[in-house]
Amino acid sequence: MIPRYSRPEMVAIWSPETKFRIWFDIEAHACDAQAALGVIPADSAAAVWKAQDVEFDIARIDEIEAVTRHDVIAFLTHLAEIIGHDEARFVHQGMTSSDVLDTTFNIQLVRAADLLLADLDALLAALKRRAMEHKHTIRIGRSHGIHAEPTTMGLTFARFFAEMARNRTRLEAARAEVATGAISGAVGTFANIDPAVEAHVCARLGLTPEPISTQVIPRDRHAMFFATLGVIASSVENIATEIRHMQRTEVLEAEEFFSKGQKGSSAMPHKRNPVLTENLTGLARIVRGMVTPALENVTLWHERDISHSSVERMIGPDATVTLDFALARLTGVIDKLVIYPDTMLANMNRFRGLIHSQRVLLALTQKGVSREDAYTLVQRNAMKVWEQGRDFQTELLADPDVRAALSEAELAENFDIAHHTKHVDTIFERVFGSAA
Repeated sequence: MIPRYSRPEMVAIWSPETKFRIWFDIEAHACDAQAALGVIPADSAAAVWKAQDVEFDIARIDEIEAVTRHDVIAFLTHLAEIIGHDEARFVHQGMTSSDVLDTTFNIQLVRAADLLLADLDALLAALKRRAMEHKHTIRIGRSHGIHAEPTTMGLTFARFFAEMARNRTRLEAARAEVATGAISGAVGTFANIDPAVEAHVCARLGLTPEPISTQVIPRDRHAMFFATLGVIASSVENIATEIRHMQRTEVLEAEEFFSKGQKGSSAMPHKRNPVLTENLTGLARIVRGMVTPALENVTLWHERDISHSSVERMIGPDATVTLDFALARLTGVIDKLVIYPDTMLANMNRFRGLIHSQRVLLALTQKGVSREDAYTLVQRNAMKVWEQGRDFQTELLADPDVRAALSEAELAENFDIAHHTKHVDTIFERVFGSAA
């Protein structure tokens, strides 16, 4: 995790302090359940909670692990130093390391998902506000990067809102997917621990018992989680790329807020670059790059190997921390994005009416001209606009074949911008409901 692209609350989820505290909670709740079943003495279970408010000595745990070369054993040894070795003999009764590690990892992913859901809520609020603000701000729609037909800036924001709303639904499902815990023993058979212990621990920690585990929780759950983060990252890049396009000098329909004292280039004082959205494009690549390793983690040998472990130690923190930062940054960009309606209008009119070609085509077919002939008539006049800078409507009026089918008034009707925005309210209601 690079501090430059990290936010404290998400980083804290992956800190050693948080990890060891969750490990303790799992072990302590398991002892309570074992005591309730009569497997261990109640006094011993109660004694474990003496460490509830103790700060674990991370350096000491690392020191023990340097000898044991086993992180869970190092923690349990340190816990015994705190509560007493006699009382600690019942800790971890019938459990395996993965019971602790996997349940903890899922708790961390659930907590990370909650922060990401809050991030998405903030981004959705920003997108909705800008969509309402620019509901009827006309801009040219583009396909293949080329002028197509008019749309509105509000529809652009609404499109991104709908995409991120779908992502929120996906993340909720992914959160539920990993919100399971397993306290099922060496190969998941509960041979040395009662299933009631798992049920008790999961209930206390807000998880659902894994229906069937081996020594580990099935990794298809985690693959789904990280794949969802990858999709969200791609949506971040989708929005960022549109903003980067709009900020190009020859387009300049919108740009990132440029603060007082900000510098765009060490060499060229005039520069105002889309650095935030370019950064978001790069961060999206990082998050997506963690999806394939998560998918490959699904395949493990027999009841378990540890090929997944090193992967998850990296992608768990890095993917969630990076996406958390990216979503917050994108929200800031959207909130402060500077929109230039006059430039949008100027760009749309740059090719002197060419954007109305489809309406003229359809009008001709309505007058009995075959679609093939109508296309030829419209295209030959459109090419004069492209190649000679002519006015499209003027050229059509001068074309006798066009005029044979359409009067001057009928032709003019097809150059009304309002025609293209007449269903904006309908689309907004689909996206935002009655709030539109």
